This record gives sequence, structure tokens and C-alpha cells, in this order.
Amino acid sequence: MALSSAWESARASLSGQLILPDDRAYASARLPWNLAVEQRPAAVAIPDDVDDLRRLLALARDSGSPLAVQPSGHGASGDLAGAVIVRMSAFDSLAVDLDAGIVRVGSGVRWGAVVAALEGTGWAAPAGTSPVVSVAGYTLGGGHSWFSRTAGLGSDNLRAAWILRTDGAHERVDDESDAETMWALRGAGGVAGIVTEIEIDLVRTPAIWGAGLTFDSSDAPAVLRAVRDLSGAAPASLNVFVDSMRMPDAPELPEAIRGRSFVTVQALSADGAADDLLDGVRRAGTVRQDITGPTSPATLAASSGEPTDPTPGRGASAALRSLDDALIDELLRFRELPESWPVVGVGVRMLGGALDAPRRDGFASLQGAEWLLHALIPVFPGAPREPGDASIAGIEQVLAPALAPQTVPTFLGPGQTLDLCGPSAAIDRLRAVRTRLDPDGVLHEGRLPR
Repeated sequence: MALSSAWESARASLSGQLILPDDRAYASARLPWNLAVEQRPAAVAIPDDVDDLRRLLALARDSGSPLAVQPSGHGASGDLAGAVIVRMSAFDSLAVDLDAGIVRVGSGVRWGAVVAALEGTGWAAPAGTSPVVSVAGYTLGGGHSWFSRTAGLGSDNLRAAWILRTDGAHERVDDESDAETMWALRGAGGVAGIVTEIEIDLVRTPAIWGAGLTFDSSDAPAVLRAVRDLSGAAPASLNVFVDSMRMPDAPELPEAIRGRSFVTVQALSADGAADDLLDGVRRAGTVRQDITGPTSPATLAASSGEPTDPTPGRGASAALRSLDDALIDELLRFRELPESWPVVGVGVRMLGGALDAPRRDGFASLQGAEWLLHALIPVFPGAPREPGDASIAGIEQVLAPALAPQTVPTFLGPGQTLDLCGPSAAIDRLRAVRTRLDPDGVLHEGRLPR
């Protein structure tokens, strides 16, 4: 791809890095966290500071190559032709204020660093399940966590942001100074500018308690029904995930799980032991492993099973308004079809609680949805793509009757846009924010529908 002379000569003006397609480092620098997403940007920039970002904005305006900030973890959609990827790894500040119950983090910080800083303090972060995901990317995209029933989406906990406007102004914004920008930042990410730091609420957790129950796969229908029935009585302090795993007999997998099928129910209480609430779940099948007791966010992060290095993967995600018996049966029936072999895992997360009463106004919302589902389809080297495509289409067809009006942006897949996350009026409102704050289109439009 030909670049303007402005980009060719930009290296000398930056204290950070600018990697162009002819550079040896480009092949690895262009890759997103999900290696299954193909993206070939015009360049990759790794700025050192705000002054570097200002220079990049000027170059983007002159060259017509928009800037696309891409964090670690969520977010890659594959459509970045002609854009310049910006990686914010140098923005690594981290400051915890335990008296106020807040943390201020740079846009390059990952959740693992925040979780480690809070260990033993009685506070937790509204962090995602993976310690390697960017705090800012997760928060600005909505973000569902272990504490979402207790504290809301990650974006609900966004108190303030330090944002670089496209005109070069770098300022702190909050709901008092710029409510419209904050609304957009809570779910729609960088449509309003380049975020360099964010300030988020912490979750008070004087006594974190966890449970992990493992069942045979044959118990999956009864276990899912039991968890579904629990949701009506569960307090907001209780968060529950269910995972049904059917591991292929693939040499890439550890011996302990290769070729095995099982169902796990993981529960996390932010307010002490809640063992009695799980009695109905235990009675739903034969418990092969039952682990309960005090835990911590660091322990949860270490045992998440999330990949710690970039890896290829695919899947289908959806927020559901209900999980009735017919849907459970049809989902598990489809899952067991021989042609559905690419579907390694189906995860279901209980919603409700604080998610139904957001504390702050934002684009992202799971209000009114009852379940968040994700089907995992790993990409194995040499495996054909077509069975995975068919499995994704099949799961989407099964879930269609129960879809909630919106899902959360961090659960969008490649090519999906924000119209799946809010009504047309909200999309129009986002476009108005973008037009006002970035009239020249210096920043990539991200997942805004074209």
C-alpha cells in the first residue's frame, strides 16, 4: 500500500515508533490479539507520549489515513485498510486511591496489573476474566466481568477520562464537564477522541467467596435449568457463570482435558459465603468436583484459563432476554450434532442485578437482558473454515427467538457493528458526537455502522 510522503518522513518527528508495511517488524506489529482476524493497516504507530499523539493526528489529517487505537484483547474487527493502528503501550501509569475507592490507569495498562495492585485491600476492580485485556479498551467497550451483577458493566464504573481531542487539546472530562462525551465513551470507545487515561470506581469486597462445581456433560440440561431457576432469587452480590465444554482430541490441548466433555458452574459472591444458594444446582446432577471457599480476584485471574498470548479464535455471542426449557434443549441438541464439532465451549453468564439499574448514563447497556452467551470455536492449524462458519450460523439461528434488544460492544465479533448494541436513536446520537468532535474523520469510525 502506497503511503504519502508525510508518513514516510514521520519517523524523524516521533519519539516513539512508526512501523510501515515494508519494515520487517510490520508482519507481527499489525496482528491483533485474535490472530484469526486479518488486518493490513497503512502503518502501526507506538507513540511515547501525548506530543507523539498530536503529531500522529496532524499526519492523519494531512494524509487522509485515519487513526485506529487498538487495545490488547477485545476490539479487532478486520476492517482497517488505509488506517494507522495506534498502540498505547507506553501509557502505563497506575495510581490507586483506596480511601476514595478509585483507580486511575493509563490506556496501555492491562487488568492483571490492577488486580495485583488491589490484592488484599478489600477492594476489587470491575475487571474482565482475562488479566491480559486492556483496562481502557474493556471499559470503553462496555465490559462484562465477574462483578457485573454487583457493580454493573465496566463502562458504568467509568468516572472520568483524559482525552486528546482531534484539535490537539488534552483534557480531563467527566459527567459535569462533558456529559455527552462521557455517554459516548461508555461503550462506543474512541469516537470522541484518543483516551490516554481513565478513572474508574472500584468494588468494595470485604469477603469474596467462590464456588466451582463440575458435572458430567450428560447433566448439562438439568444444570442449566437449575442455574436458570436460581437467577430469580440470586442477590446482586452473587455472580454465576456456566460453561459446557466438549474438548476435541487435538494434540494442541493439555492431556488433562483432551477429548473430555464436562459442565462447570462457577459462582462468585462479593459478600461472603453463599453456599446455600447453590443447593438446587448441586441436586441437578452428580457433582464430580466441588470446590468452595474464600477467594480473590488474583486467584480468579490466575485460574481463568484465558490465553496469555495472542491466539486465533472465533465464536458467536448474544445477550438473551430469556433461557426457557425449549431454548436449553435446542441449544444442547445442536451442540451435540456431529457437524457441530467446531463448538468447543458454550458459556452462559447470569445477568440482572446492578446491570438492570445503571448508575451512569452510557451507550453500552445490558438492561433488561437476562443472560449473556458465548460459543467458542477455536481455530486449529490446517482445519477447514467452513464447519466453523456453519456452526456459528446454526447457533445464531437457535438463539434468534430469545435475543435481547442489545448486546455489549466488547462481545461483538469481527465485522459486527454497534447497531447490535443500541437502538437507531442511540446510533444517531453517536454519529452526532463524532461529527461534532471529529468533523474531518481523523479517527477511524470503529464499529459505527457505515
